[in-house]
Amino acid sequence: MNLIADLTRQRHAHDAYLCACELELRAYKPGNVSLHSAGHDMTVEDFRRSATVSAPYLSHPESGLGETIFRAIEATHRAVGCNTNLGIVLLCAPLMQAFLSPDREPTLHETLRKILQKTTVIDADWVYRAIRLAQPAGLGKATEEDVRGIPQVTLLNAMRLAAARDSVARQYSDSFGDVFDIAVPLYHDKLSLWDDEEWAALAVFLGLLIRYPDSHVERKFGAACARQVTQRMVETEALLSACTSPQNILGHLREADREFKSRGINPGTTADLTVATILAAKLASLY
Repeated sequence: MNLIADLTRQRHAHDAYLCACELELRAYKPGNVSLHSAGHDMTVEDFRRSATVSAPYLSHPESGLGETIFRAIEATHRAVGCNTNLGIVLLCAPLMQAFLSPDREPTLHETLRKILQKTTVIDADWVYRAIRLAQPAGLGKATEEDVRGIPQVTLLNAMRLAAARDSVARQYSDSFGDVFDIAVPLYHDKLSLWDDEEWAALAVFLGLLIRYPDSHVERKFGAACARQVTQRMVETEALLSACTSPQNILGHLREADREFKSRGINPGTTADLTVATILAAKLASLY
């Protein structure tokens, strides 16, 4: 009976992950690849393929967190040959492990916190390898725990060292506080208002972006550009919040999307956080 229950949870986790990845692609997020607009030499099919090949590793984890992340990125690299989902996998892997953990706390968030606290130096080594394989744009050289070297600290502590400059690392350092305390409630609020998951996903993307400049944009173009993107999205978020039908802002979204892509701007870390938010909401409802 336990085996059947485990297989059922794995199937639920697998489906929730694919659904979260697909919903993020369906949301019209300015600057990001979506069903509405390709960009940055990537297509929707690249992202769909990446989700499909990484899902088995995340939903059937047979090793530690770090190796699970590496195997998912390795499969992605073989399938599409570019970095489509490093941030997504880094964020979703611990969420999936928390959902599938046999050592469960009362809530998904509490189990996630326990998993992050138990990470090891070996986990860090696997994640460093995953990052080197994915080769994310704008990756600089860190004064402490540079990913090109051999880690001396646990994965959690390595993420804490990077938290000030990377929003994915910040989630590890504060147990996904942005996701659970800000983004998931926003997702539910907008889903209740509009009864449309794609627009709720956009609301999450904008809600996070107006609070935190995108760290991917900041690495590539600098802090001033990242702040400009945030300011541009403040206007978009205000329009979305004020309208009764989100369809009314499609023209504004197209304009912002063309502007960002013409400049090579991709708020990719915020898009990754959007996937993680949708996944967290879905897994929490099944927990």
